[in-house]
Formats: sequence, structure tokens, C-alpha cells
Amino acid sequence: MFDFVHKHKRLLQLVLGLMIVPPFAFWGIQWTQRDIGGPDTVARVGREKITEQEFGEALRQQQDRMRQLLGRNYNAALMDSPAMRSELLDGMISQRLLAEFAVRGNVAVSGEQLRDAITSIPAFQEDGKFSGTRYETLLRGEGYTPASFEASVRRDLMLQQVTGALSDSGIASKAVAQRLARLQQQQREVAEYVVAADPKAPQAQPKPEAVRAYYDQNPAQFQVPEQISVEYVVLDQDALTAGEQVDPAEVKSYYDQNVAKFGEPEQRQASHILLAYKPNATDADKAKVRAKAEQVLAEVRKAPGSFAALAKKYSEDPGSAAKGGDLGWFARGVMVPQFEDAVFKMKPNQVSGLVESDFGVHIIRLTGIRPAKVRPFEQVRAQIESDLKRQHAARRFPEAAESFSNTVYEQPDSLKPAADKFHVQIRRAEGVTRQSAPVQLLNQPRVLSALFSEDVITNHRNSEAVEAGPGAIVAARLIEHKPASQRPFEAVKADIERQLARREAHAIAAKRGEERLAELKKGSAGAVPFGPVKSISRDKPAGLAPAAVSRIFSADAASLPTYVGVEVPAGFAVYRISKVVDTDPDEARQRAVQTELGRANGELEFRSFLTGLREDVGVEVNRKALENKQQ
Repeated sequence: MFDFVHKHKRLLQLVLGLMIVPPFAFWGIQWTQRDIGGPDTVARVGREKITEQEFGEALRQQQDRMRQLLGRNYNAALMDSPAMRSELLDGMISQRLLAEFAVRGNVAVSGEQLRDAITSIPAFQEDGKFSGTRYETLLRGEGYTPASFEASVRRDLMLQQVTGALSDSGIASKAVAQRLARLQQQQREVAEYVVAADPKAPQAQPKPEAVRAYYDQNPAQFQVPEQISVEYVVLDQDALTAGEQVDPAEVKSYYDQNVAKFGEPEQRQASHILLAYKPNATDADKAKVRAKAEQVLAEVRKAPGSFAALAKKYSEDPGSAAKGGDLGWFARGVMVPQFEDAVFKMKPNQVSGLVESDFGVHIIRLTGIRPAKVRPFEQVRAQIESDLKRQHAARRFPEAAESFSNTVYEQPDSLKPAADKFHVQIRRAEGVTRQSAPVQLLNQPRVLSALFSEDVITNHRNSEAVEAGPGAIVAARLIEHKPASQRPFEAVKADIERQLARREAHAIAAKRGEERLAELKKGSAGAVPFGPVKSISRDKPAGLAPAAVSRIFSADAASLPTYVGVEVPAGFAVYRISKVVDTDPDEARQRAVQTELGRANGELEFRSFLTGLREDVGVEVNRKALENKQQ
């Protein structure tokens, strides 16, 4: 379990982060930048500071998240670019502004909302259901307590309420939506004639002097970048953990002193029938729901064995109704208080009276009880041992990192002393350039800079030990160096000839196509052998190139037939538009378009709101500190 946590730590953070706030809540808002002083302050939002340490940690977490998502496609240089860092800071500023607004506006998150958010996270589930034991184990492995984690989720949900209320407030005109939907569904009947570009045609062949001139005028296209092959060693917490030894007495002592952590609280399984309150229900509305619930309860008591069938028939809880009302197993602290209090007072197979909560009226049947118990030592010994090893390794890492760095520096002619001392493998990477490396750990600007330093390239010494990510340090040495060079003319001559031939062939096709188009517009319709007529729309282009579809639907169709031409991958295409078919969109299509327009308007309003918050609260960015972080 702890191995799982370690390997998926950043993935867990990503799951939590992505479920909280819409992307545009973070990106694209540009803030005024000026020197606000304070070397450790990157930005100031009102009275609050964003320190270099906070910014650096956020940057590392973002890079780790993107590395998890992109895998081998991860580009370290792109993820550490000035634009990316500026966007990240914009996002942190936006969060601070929204948090302050939420506090001032008394935005609250109910216990039920918090419970639903946490129990829906797949990382905390077993067999599709929330597991309290798994939840506590994962949090403990991440260094959270339930209280601190829940406070963090509650804060993020609070921000989600604010952003959702603002971004969903966009309104789009029904008339505009109807017109746009009508345009999207419009069909045009067209026939196509293509003047093919033939790169093999004699007139398309470039002259030898043109080929040579292209080579001479575009040397950058034919550069082979400087490359190196290196061997490297990595010291990380996994390596230290593997070498840790834990005294069995310490494992037993930890268990004895923390036995409560290994307890499994009493769990109960229940089913319910929910008669839900509508949002903003009045007292009269609630009275009607209670009256209906009394009738359903009477049916349940007449036939307790039919509870599941009655739940499928009456329950308005979409998550459990189809399962006969089954809510699975849960401990205290998961359900809303009224529901929970009732369940933990019931006996097996007992049916409750009416239990009222903020959601509506519940009729509950208790279906099972798992008594509280403490997991025996033998069952958790391996887990404790793994946890203690990781704790020891984490405490030892700063000292080990310094020793690793010293060993690499003091014995600069080989990585073997460091590898032997810390029991790590010497690995190899080839085809490393100043911009990228085939190994993700090396594919970071600070590491690449160390690999191409004078000490490594010229003096053939070990590189300095460089932080390659949270809890990982890497050092390398040169195996082979290939300076940048230009491919010889003879090696690329054929490629240039083909490129110039394709270019000339398209130019010839475009010229001929324009001539045919001019003839058609003058009335010489018989001059072009068009293909069969086909009906296209913006949504169903029938295989036509996007540029062709755009040109066809932007053409003035007041007088038909009309003709348009456009360059396409095959050459130059001429289209005859002979008919326009307008259809009225159905209600569902019109609503979908109106929703999209409203969302777009809501995003604009949200950006405007953030700008207003910035002016109200006051945002300042320390350009000097931000530039320092970018170096």
C-alpha cells in the first residue's frame, strides 16, 4: 500500500486538483508587474504574500503532474519556460483573490458536500465503494491527517462554488443561438474539380543552381545538433529506502504506541428510500414530501421483505435507487448526522421511522453490522516496516544528498565510488542535446545545463550533483561528445529537390486552377469537368479539407451557381455551389448551442470579475524575484 502511495503521490494530487476549479480560473489573467521589494516575495495579493518557497513548490508540483500525464512526451524545457511560470503565478494569484472573496462573502461548504467530494475520489475506494481504512492509510502515507486534508478539500470546494456561480451566469440570446444553430446545420450542394499538383512533372523540377541556393540560404534546416552520451547515477528516496534496515523491536514498539491507527471502526451497511426536497422548497412543499413518505413507510412496514423493490420504485436518490437503496458499508463521519445517528442506533433488519435531513426524508433499513476491531500486529507488520523505512530514508536524505554530492565532486573521474557507496545503478543515456534528453529525469533545464558544462564536456569530470525533482539528485559524466555539424549538401540534395518540386507543383496547380475559376465566373461552365454533386455541412464536410469547407460556406450564395477556389493538399480545388438548404434546428440542438454561447459569455464575465477583484484587492508582482526563479 505504501509503495502504491509513493508511486502515485503526484497522481493523487492531480486527481484532487483537477476536480476542484475550472481551468480558466487559473490561466490567462495578466497582472500588473512592478518591483515590490522583498527578495523572498514573488507577489503580493492584498496583504498576503506569495513567497519564493511557495512558488517554487507549486512549480515543482505542476511539473510532476505534467510528467505523470505526458510520460515520454513530457518536455522539460516547455514546462519550465517563462510563459509557463507566469501562467502558474497567475493561477496562484487568482486562487488567493477568489479565496478572499469567498471568505468575505461567507461562502460555506456543508458536511454533506465535503463527504460526497471525498468519497467519490477513486483513490479512496475499494470495489467501487469508499473505504475508510484505505482513506486513512493513503492520507497517513502522504503526511496528511484527516482534519488537514478535509480542510484543504473544503477550501477547494469553496473556490469551486465561487467560480461555478460566476462562470455559469453567462446568458446567451435565444435568437442568436437559433441563428447560429441554423448556420451550423445549413447544407450546401457542391461539385468539385481538382487541379492536381504533380511533383514529377518536368516543369516542376528545380534547376541545380536553385537546389544549391536553397541549401546555402537555409543552413539551420540542415544542422545536426550537438549531442552527448552520458552515464549517470541517481540518488532518491527509493534508493535510500531500499537500503534501510528496521529493528523488529522498533516495528513492534510503533504498533503498540499507535494501536489506535490500526483499528477498524464499527461499520454498518444500510439501504434507504429517499423522498427528496427540491431546491428552495417551502415548508408546504416539505410537508407534501413528508406525507408521501408516510405512505411509502406504511407500504414498507406491510412488506419489509420488499424494501429493495420499493426503493427502486420510490427512491429519488439516483446513486442508490437502482441498487434497491443499498448504500454499502460505512463508518461514522461519512453520512449526514441525522442519517448516521439513526443508523447507529438500529438493530439488524430494523426499518426506521421517517428520518429528515437537508436532502429530504429517508426511510432506512439496517442490513449489516461489522463490529470495531484492531488489526493484529502480524497483519500490519510489513506495512509498518515499509512506513518506518521510508520515514528513516526521508530524515536521512538531506545528509545523504550532501554526502552523495561530495563523493561525486571529490572523486571526479568516475561515478563508481558514488554508485558503490549508495548502492545505486550506473545507467546510460544517448542522444542528449542541450534542449532535450531521452530520459525524463535528465530532461530538465537545470540538469541539461550541468551535463553541458565545461567541467563535463572539456575537462571530462563528473557533473555536479543536481536536483532532478522532489527527492531526487542526479550526477553524470561524459561518454561521447559529438559537436554540432551541418549535413553535407550531397546528403540532403535529394530531399531539397523533392521539397522544391512539391512547392513548384502546387504553384503550377494554383495558377491553372485560378485560370479555370476565372473562366467559370465569366460563364464558361463547360470548361471544367466537375465531379458528382454532394451535400456538405459544417458538421459533415464529406471528406473535404477544412480550408475548402470554410471557403464554401463563406461564399455569397445569393446568386447560384457560384464558384470558389482554394489550395488543398492535393493541389488546387474549384467548387461549384449549386444549392443551399436551410433547416430549422430542433429544440435540443438550439439549447446546446445556447448553452455553449452562455458558457463562453460566462467565461468572459468571470475574467472581468477577476480583473475587478485585482483592482479592489491590489495585486503586485516582484519582477526581480520572478526573474530570479526563471534563471
